[in-house]
Amino acid sequence: MRAKYVLSEVMVGLWRNVTMTVAMIITMAVSLTMLGASVVMYHQVGLMKKAFLSNVQVSIFLKTTVTPDQTQLLSTKIKGDSRIASVTFLDETASYNQFKLQMSGDPQLLQSITPDQVPQSFRIKLKDPSEVPQIKAGYNGLPGVDQVIDQGSVLKRVFAVLGALQGLALTLAIAQGIAALLLVANTIQVAAYSKRREVAVMKLVGASNWFIQSPFVLEAMFAGVIGALIAYGGLVSAKFFLIDGSLKALQSLLGPVHWSTINLMLPLLLVVAALVSGVTGWFTLRFYIKK
Repeated sequence: MRAKYVLSEVMVGLWRNVTMTVAMIITMAVSLTMLGASVVMYHQVGLMKKAFLSNVQVSIFLKTTVTPDQTQLLSTKIKGDSRIASVTFLDETASYNQFKLQMSGDPQLLQSITPDQVPQSFRIKLKDPSEVPQIKAGYNGLPGVDQVIDQGSVLKRVFAVLGALQGLALTLAIAQGIAALLLVANTIQVAAYSKRREVAVMKLVGASNWFIQSPFVLEAMFAGVIGALIAYGGLVSAKFFLIDGSLKALQSLLGPVHWSTINLMLPLLLVVAALVSGVTGWFTLRFYIKK
């Protein structure tokens, strides 16, 4: 009987304040969508970092005046270095072919560069990417070496930009979350005020605070759960139409976003929405309905 009464009061309360309920659902949906998107992005950036760092390369570019003896000495030293997992040597022909491939969109530059102007290089893959600074220090300045460049220095800039985007998305999600919490608290206060006489009567007949508060808390949790479902629908739509659609080319950079990652957001968003809405409602009523 009590459960039936509580559920009926929940439905009446939602319908009585339908405008504020809809506003609360929309606000929760927006904030949870941004939260889910930031979590997915954080996960993808982590995977990308792991993939790139595991395949990081160091390029040792030789001077155009390097002699065969100097090249041979460097080759022997590199192959005998226990920190190096693999090495590939690009001679003038291979270096020039790679240069043409990279600059295929600039025919004028290609015409102005001859094979002897493109430096030869050793492309090194390390067993432990954290030893890049030691490799650079050990090979810089050797006879015939022009410069030592590691991909990690370039990737750090990319990761810095992606990290800033992560932070921005998370900050916006938190701001929207705070707005949603305030709206939840305000909606519950309005609902409790509109039923102040019923609340007073229930207290007079000995109803517990939990029994009085439960319909209002369930209203907030219901709105939060609906907002979470809408947010999940937004993530699914983004997967269909953006990630696998117009922005599919970005998957070569961030890696594929699997459905398992998107589906994992559903229970996460449901738990966050229900917990946050319920706790906010409970605290609001604890101060509003005096013992």
